[in-house]
Amino acid sequence: METPVVPANRLLPNALEAPPGAQPAVRFVPTPSAPYRQQGRAARLLEEPDPPLPDPAPGAEAPTQVPGARVLMWKQDPSVGELGPRKAYLPGVVLAGPRDARIAPGEPGIAAVEPNAFGDYVTQPDTPQFDAVHTFVVVRQTLTMYGRALAAAGSSMPLPWQWNSSSDTRPLLVFPHGLPNVMNAFYSRSQACLKFGDFIPNGAAGRVFTCRSFDIVSHETAHAVLDGIKPQWLQADAPPQTGGLHESFGDLTAILLALSQLDQCEAVIAQTKADLHDKSFLTDIAEQFGLALGNSTGLRNADNDLKLSEAGTQVHAISQVFTGGVYDVLADLFAHERDPAREDDAAVLHRVAGYLGGVLLRALIAAPDTAATYADVVNAMLQAVVGDGKPAAYADAIRFQFNRRDVVEAGHGGGLDSAAAFVPGVPLAARVCDAPGARQDRRACCGTMQLAEYDCAERLLAGEARMLARWCAEHGRHGPALPGMPPSGLPSDPAADTSMLA
Repeated sequence: METPVVPANRLLPNALEAPPGAQPAVRFVPTPSAPYRQQGRAARLLEEPDPPLPDPAPGAEAPTQVPGARVLMWKQDPSVGELGPRKAYLPGVVLAGPRDARIAPGEPGIAAVEPNAFGDYVTQPDTPQFDAVHTFVVVRQTLTMYGRALAAAGSSMPLPWQWNSSSDTRPLLVFPHGLPNVMNAFYSRSQACLKFGDFIPNGAAGRVFTCRSFDIVSHETAHAVLDGIKPQWLQADAPPQTGGLHESFGDLTAILLALSQLDQCEAVIAQTKADLHDKSFLTDIAEQFGLALGNSTGLRNADNDLKLSEAGTQVHAISQVFTGGVYDVLADLFAHERDPAREDDAAVLHRVAGYLGGVLLRALIAAPDTAATYADVVNAMLQAVVGDGKPAAYADAIRFQFNRRDVVEAGHGGGLDSAAAFVPGVPLAARVCDAPGARQDRRACCGTMQLAEYDCAERLLAGEARMLARWCAEHGRHGPALPGMPPSGLPSDPAADTSMLA
């Protein structure tokens, strides 16, 4: 018996319709490939553009919503294979470069990356264009994260770069390949930029690009953010703890930025089984760079037990004391808030880290403009959580973790568990202070802390030059001498006037 032909518009999902008793003919449904779908979408954009937005009604504001851009970036260091390159979404305006109002490309050797037909910046990994996009994205995400933290606290502060003023709104320039064959990266205030190095490790075939490290880019961006808030903190003649706050803020920013993204929170929870003191990529800072140096982990480990009394004046070591204290507070607050029956662990971690990052930033802003200490920032953190009406467990975690690291006393008399041990609003005393006249040792720090522009020697030379200029002005030396003529204001015979010797 011959099977009747069924019209195409009557095809079932998996078979042809057939009369009762007849064997159905299986239908093959082809699946369009990804390139085919992309081509189709692009064609629809060209052939059927969206209708123009209607003109706003008289007196009404024009719509300000923009579509944003999708990007491809390293979610951690390239050596962290569990995450690898992934897509991310930037909700603001991103122009070719990529650039926006606060961040711009500075690399002359990398052609500006143009958006694709969808306005996205999805480029091939291991290319200069990918590096330009990835570096821009991490800088932008860092600035956005801290901007959101301040907005959540009711502040409209835009986090200006250090050079910004009413007449200077220049963006931060980004040089992904700005330091060829240099094993470092830095933020420069005088050049208004971030520069990243690349190098080939001993005995290795591949080149390491520091701009591809999520941790390194966010760390250097943090230096720029903090320099815009506290410009005196970067000076080398500041006390050692002040330098430690700068380096620590860089490492903590790498951790907090990772936890501002839910997919990384989920990866941390799965990797550690919700135990933040279990080993994970979160606590290892700059894994690929550390491996290139022969370390078994990254450059630094945030989950440590270092005490301030053990750190001396070496800024690299001092920073890990503060970083470890904040990380321990994060673990304590996560354990306090965790309730898997009511809320997903990754969502709790994301929420707690976001709040703690805001507390840290507000505490840094509230700290003294010069000679800030760890105790200053810890007391400001305590004031923030108490002012926010958080449970006592929040303040307890902060004072306990920094007490065991010799940063502050546990309370104002009595034991840590005593109800009278902590008086909200009354600062805790510092346990370990910098010795009078103590100088920072920056030899093991990142490139930012080693730049000459932050060295007090440059300021001493500048002061000497100003003294010379002042003397010249007082003695009438207002301009360059003409060839063959004596300097302005001085006699041709030095013996005729000895006033300059007074």
